[in-house]
Amino acid sequence: MFPRGADAYIDELASVVPMRSGMIRTALDTGCGVASWGAYLLKRNILVMSFAPKDNHEAQVQFALERGVPAVIGVLGSIRLPYPSRAFDMSHCSRCLIPWASNEGMYMMEVDRVLRPGGYWILSGPPLNWKTYHKVWNRTKEECKAEQKRIEDYAELLCWEKKYERGDVAIWRKIINGKSCRRTSANICQTKDTDNVWYKKMEACITPYPNVKDSDEVAGGELKKFPARLFAVPPRISKEMVPGVTVESYQEDNKLWKKHVTSYKRIVSLLGTTRYHNIMDMNAGLGGFAAALDSPKLWVMNVVPTIADNTLGVVYERGLIGIYHDWCEGFSTYPRTYDLLHANRLFTLYEDKCEFEDILLEMDRVLRPEGSIILRDGVEVLNKVRKIAAGLRWETKLVDHEDGPLVPEKIFVAVKQYVVEGDEDQNTQNDE
Repeated sequence: MFPRGADAYIDELASVVPMRSGMIRTALDTGCGVASWGAYLLKRNILVMSFAPKDNHEAQVQFALERGVPAVIGVLGSIRLPYPSRAFDMSHCSRCLIPWASNEGMYMMEVDRVLRPGGYWILSGPPLNWKTYHKVWNRTKEECKAEQKRIEDYAELLCWEKKYERGDVAIWRKIINGKSCRRTSANICQTKDTDNVWYKKMEACITPYPNVKDSDEVAGGELKKFPARLFAVPPRISKEMVPGVTVESYQEDNKLWKKHVTSYKRIVSLLGTTRYHNIMDMNAGLGGFAAALDSPKLWVMNVVPTIADNTLGVVYERGLIGIYHDWCEGFSTYPRTYDLLHANRLFTLYEDKCEFEDILLEMDRVLRPEGSIILRDGVEVLNKVRKIAAGLRWETKLVDHEDGPLVPEKIFVAVKQYVVEGDEDQNTQNDE
């Protein structure tokens, strides 16, 4: 995929896309393969959400996660991607085999929905450079030319400006607001909530930009460069787009999570080191846990449950990555792909929605042997969790809240044991 090496390929992209400035922090890699692009960008302080299906190449996503690269099992098909609108600074496809020119441009329109105003779309591979490769692809010149023309037409309809084309690579930039878009006619999506995507069918319609007052304003709000963006007030909060969250409550949340993470590091001494690299926050809220933990030694998958307040857009505006999910279902990953799981009041949230056993079994599935779990919740709920965890052979302990034993919220810490077949036989004999 990268004949001159991934670094040289990324350097070519960086000649157009301002990757070194801090403006580009979150990216989407569609049809990522083993996520090499994401792996090389991770060391450049850019977080890439990579996804690929399990196909004839088998467990590519599992390999990516074992490399320590963020990835999920996924596909651009008929259902909207589980990410909020205006989430990513950049989207990428390198020979990803997605038929961009088909279905009335529906897949490009979905990328447009999740791409931030001013963000970049990179296409690398077919049908670009068709004059050179059409015989290798066993396709006619006319067919390839027509496919690229349709992609160009849909990009123009979406008001993406073409910034670069050379060899196998083309780069477009999404304009910063709708005022400068000169499209003659387009099917604009009618839905008011563009983040309501869980099990919603993808449509061949264009997501409208948020309104702006003048042509120089970035629709949805301008973001600071990373790392200042991590603790700056996100535009969704300053513009009062998240019900119940104010600038003051956001700042208080940050202070609280810095305090919580300091406490966690006393309880789990290796937290913040290379021991825990792939981390998941199962009820991420405003992303305070991941922000307080921020380190080049790790990354956090911030999960916003579909039944919780929709705060995932804030998470992305902070320069973090995440995904929507319903914890009554399995998560889109392979077994043993995370080193540490964290959840704040997740079990209280799901108390009347599904069985605790099902959630805990899924946690056990995705957690690596000798991986850790940190839960914050009410003492009654955590006592129920602890009884079930005993059956999973986790090593557990219940710790008092940072503010003392009189606080009803407690901290549950567990370590998944490394069990081999002989151990199971011995445990069975002991039980008998």
